[in-house]
Amino acid sequence: MDKKKYHIMLSGGGTGGHIFPAIAIADALKKRLPEAEFLFVGASGRMEMEKVPNAGYPIIGLWISGLQRKLTFSNLLFPLKLMISTLKIGGIIKRFNPDVVIGTGGYASGVLLRAASKKNIPTLILEQNSYPGLTNKILSRTVDSICVAYPDMERYFPKNKITITGSPIRKEIMLMKAGREEARLHFGLKPEIPVVLIIGGSQGAHKINMAIAHNLPLLLKNDIQILWQTGKSGYKEALDTATDVDSQKRVVVKDFIKRMDLAYASCDLIVSRAGAIAIAEIVAVKKPAIFIPLPSAAEDHQTRNAQTLVDQNAGILVKESAAKELIATEIIRLMKHVDERMKMTKNLAHFDHTNATQSIVDQVISLIQKTER
Repeated sequence: MDKKKYHIMLSGGGTGGHIFPAIAIADALKKRLPEAEFLFVGASGRMEMEKVPNAGYPIIGLWISGLQRKLTFSNLLFPLKLMISTLKIGGIIKRFNPDVVIGTGGYASGVLLRAASKKNIPTLILEQNSYPGLTNKILSRTVDSICVAYPDMERYFPKNKITITGSPIRKEIMLMKAGREEARLHFGLKPEIPVVLIIGGSQGAHKINMAIAHNLPLLLKNDIQILWQTGKSGYKEALDTATDVDSQKRVVVKDFIKRMDLAYASCDLIVSRAGAIAIAEIVAVKKPAIFIPLPSAAEDHQTRNAQTLVDQNAGILVKESAAKELIATEIIRLMKHVDERMKMTKNLAHFDHTNATQSIVDQVISLIQKTER
């Protein structure tokens, strides 16, 4: 492509699972189109209003929020918010004059993509879950291209618009180079003893923490170490529990793990939620995992994500309601059966899209080129 100064708008927010893929796509586009100008659109007061500027991109906030499941004052305001945001986004689009608009999910994404489609601006959405949310189902009727992480998504989207790209993941995970011994030493773990990594997302997960704490004495009777990310709210309680029962110093408790590349490199088994980013990273690092989906996730998409892997013998699913009773049994069983873990690792290849970000960028550039012909 020539060195024209392309204008690219992106929207992804509400959670890290929407924001960080949008930033990853922008970063990759910036390398391919160094003259391009970027503008993000988010929801005022949400985490994207901080994360996106920290990544070096401008962002404009809309007064928008999602509909709650029960009647709230926020729901009563929704029509007004939608009307005001729609008017505002029309002016933003007119001034910025984008060549392409990209949505990765979140409250503002629907408003932006809907407005861009009406103006016949090339549009692309990313659906990272195996079961799409309502916004992307609606947007799929009018957008030009849909990038997905799972096969068989033509059940929900027009088949001719779908490209299986996978989900963008953090650069440090993609470039993971540390060996197992180096990674274990980084966390103060013994190099010779197997490691189970417990992660509940960057904020931790209270029910997962409770299940691990309850079963810690039983787990430590086996020849394993535990690297446990609790989240800030669960850190002190987990640390106290580990201090009480871990006489051999085989449990490392962290409120937040900055070097997730080393955490993944250190472990033999992962216990995790089943959000799109968590699964994408687990697939990329090819580590067997026990998934405990968040039951309150929209459309129960985490259970559906995990089940997709389970159906290919690429993961184990334990319901949150049964985690306290079953998690230790499953961890111990898998740690004793190396062959089953190896099969799970092999089967993860069905879902591996190592170059997801570049594949999405290819689709974006293809959209731009079509409008230039």
